[in-house]
Amino acid sequence: MEHARSITPAMIAAFKADYDADREARVLTAAVTHSPLGKAAMDPMAAAKLEDSFSVEVKTRGITAQQKSGRCWLFASMNVMREIVAEKCGLDKFELSGNWLGFWDKFEKINFFLESVLDCAERPVADRTLDWVLNGISDGGQWDMMVSIVRKYGIVPASVMPETAQSCGTAELMRLLNTKLRKDAIELRALAAAGGDTAARKDEMLAELFKALCICFGRPVDRFDFAYTDKEGVYHVDRDLTPVDFYEKYIGLELEDYVSVIHAPTQDKPFGKTYTVKYLGNVVEGRVRHLNLPMEEMKALAVAQLKAGEPVWFGSDCGKFGSRDDGIWDPDSFLYGELLGGLDLSLTKAERLDYRDSAMNHAMVLCGVNLDAAGRPDRWKIENSWGETAGRKGYFVASDKWFDQFVYQAVIHKRFLSDAQRQALEGEPIELAPWDPMGSLA
Repeated sequence: MEHARSITPAMIAAFKADYDADREARVLTAAVTHSPLGKAAMDPMAAAKLEDSFSVEVKTRGITAQQKSGRCWLFASMNVMREIVAEKCGLDKFELSGNWLGFWDKFEKINFFLESVLDCAERPVADRTLDWVLNGISDGGQWDMMVSIVRKYGIVPASVMPETAQSCGTAELMRLLNTKLRKDAIELRALAAAGGDTAARKDEMLAELFKALCICFGRPVDRFDFAYTDKEGVYHVDRDLTPVDFYEKYIGLELEDYVSVIHAPTQDKPFGKTYTVKYLGNVVEGRVRHLNLPMEEMKALAVAQLKAGEPVWFGSDCGKFGSRDDGIWDPDSFLYGELLGGLDLSLTKAERLDYRDSAMNHAMVLCGVNLDAAGRPDRWKIENSWGETAGRKGYFVASDKWFDQFVYQAVIHKRFLSDAQRQALEGEPIELAPWDPMGSLA
């Protein structure tokens, strides 16, 4: 930085004098000294407008808890699918196994990582793409990645493969798995350079890591009996099911008919086009595809699906303008700029994406919307997976303004798409770089 200017003592003296002369700044200091910024910045009158009443609402059956893991995208998916099982079987409550999906997701990501390393075998270590790949695997994912897992491995009730300490708190295991994967990457790259049998060695690595996953999560079952008592007190048992049998018989959604619609208003991503992301996935034969649409179209599709009685899986930036305690997300309810002495924190959604201020980091389920007199949404009901102690007994309310600014993805059944949207969906997807913000994982 040849022409960089340094901070001088004179500048510091002027800044201190400015603060000392600002009585309001000193009052604000007192306000935040003993309170978290979010609590101090919250406007209770604005937050009170986010009422727990909705003109359109889809029935849900209880709140799930992903615990200390990054499996929100899987829990949001299961929260959509379990409603079908509960309805078919006459159950008030029912849960699918997050441990089952998490096990197979991690195992497939391990293989995806090793295959990506081999694909980058001729790249230097300092290469940006290889550097991205070597970030390793995580708990996070996308809707299409869930589809790939369920199609290949099926799904089971939570009672068949219950949670373990490691599935509920994955950080330590993920750190160790990534250390092993990077060690394997070193070996595979050396073997590839020497012309060795990388396929055979990779299979041996998979066997080692499969055993490690079984130790931490339990061995996945081959067949099981599905036994339950319905809300009328009648006992049922369906014997000797495979996980794929269970999915097809008790859920049976044509998952490929659900489309990932995104709102990415950046100049490099024209609306009406489909996108995929290089080196993003879990199952190597799977796919990740997004249809980029204007926000008004995305919201209209979400409202249509809710009106039809179907919840909507969606991805957002949950870290912006929200309160876990109060169960809200709303930019107008948090006066951060004013609290910090009048800072201008305004950015457009495109600017947030381009300058890495925001991206999707959490998936949840839309289960309601309130429409105003003109039929426009003004607030949304959200089913979260943070347990019943978070929010409003596990549910949250988001303002439409927050939805506009911080919702990036919604999964919509094809039947709700217009002819033009269907035609756009059939286009050849444009491949984005691995580090593109739309490749972020929920």
